[in-house]
Amino acid sequence: MGGRMSENFDQRIWDVQLTRRELLRIGFGAAGSVVLLSLLEATGSAVAAPKLPRSAAEIGGLEKLIAEAKKEGTLNTIALPPDWANYGEIMQRFTQKYGIKINNASPNASSAEELQAVRSLKGQKRAPDVLDIGPSFAIQGKQEGLFAPYKVSTWDTIPASMKDPDGYWVGDYFGVIAFGINRNVVKTVPKRWTDLRKPEYKGKVALNGDPRRAAAAFAGVWAAALANGGSLDDITPGIEFFAELKRLGNFIPVDATPATVQSGQTPITVDWDYLQLGYSKEFSGKLTWEVQIPEDGIFGNYYCQAISAYAPNPHAARLWEEFLYSDEGQILWLKGFAHPARFEDLLRRNVIPKDLLAKLPPAEPYKRVRFPTVEQTKKAQEVVAKLWGPKVTGQ
Repeated sequence: MGGRMSENFDQRIWDVQLTRRELLRIGFGAAGSVVLLSLLEATGSAVAAPKLPRSAAEIGGLEKLIAEAKKEGTLNTIALPPDWANYGEIMQRFTQKYGIKINNASPNASSAEELQAVRSLKGQKRAPDVLDIGPSFAIQGKQEGLFAPYKVSTWDTIPASMKDPDGYWVGDYFGVIAFGINRNVVKTVPKRWTDLRKPEYKGKVALNGDPRRAAAAFAGVWAAALANGGSLDDITPGIEFFAELKRLGNFIPVDATPATVQSGQTPITVDWDYLQLGYSKEFSGKLTWEVQIPEDGIFGNYYCQAISAYAPNPHAARLWEEFLYSDEGQILWLKGFAHPARFEDLLRRNVIPKDLLAKLPPAEPYKRVRFPTVEQTKKAQEVVAKLWGPKVTGQ
């Protein structure tokens, strides 16, 4: 709630698409990107990424990469809220492990703003080295030539559906939409989407932002669609569902934040599971917070890692990726309740601490999670942009 969770969608970039951050947008067409890259090459300002290692093996192994990264001594990250998916501990552990200082700029920036930072800060020491962005932004960044290719040492254990085959971006962690419930206000926990229609939830249901601008809210509407006769190709039933909740007085157009939850203003929130689960600790001693993965409408999406083609600390950037996709880094994401890309591999090899597994929701709902393609996301966002105002908010 708040920060990256309510990341604004850039309509110009997506024409609408994923919050977190967001969890997503669309970029230049392929033809346009070819022209752009040709112009860059003609002017002598083409990306120098090919001169840098595309894997640790190309530089002589991980130890050599570590040595070069330590020489740089700095890593510039962007849009990483410390309380988002356990990034605070992840950054701290990286610095402790390698002695490399992290400058984390604009923790609450959107994916669109991350790409803009790569463009506008090119050639400056404070330019971002690495990015954490929505899938369609990742595709756009590759098309624009903003990223450098790199394949981490654990590349083969990352699902093919979560990575660019050439290494320009790779999915890092995913979440599913869940209900967060303030039990001090709500006595009966909703288990299914249809439960939210009940009179007892009047004035109690909130999204994390406006689905036309915030990815978490957009995902919430799509999850509702899946539970009400819609599909990854048809988000309209989700809009109709929230329009009905609005007519019933159950849905309130208030952006859910920790403050609105604690005050009792938004006692039922629809948001990413890893954020909802993380709030259990934040609200400890203040209220009783419960998280419910709905029994229907299991919708998920992931974010992606990418290395800037203009990274001022290129070796530190590559070492950061190696750390994130190592067992240690993946488990740190899981500690923040975000399912890492290599989750199935970790589970298969029995390397996830049992006490950590015990804190996670039951695995069954995650087996039914459905991820949209970029094309489906673009189409859905266009529908939300057109219908949400007339049907739900009147704006």
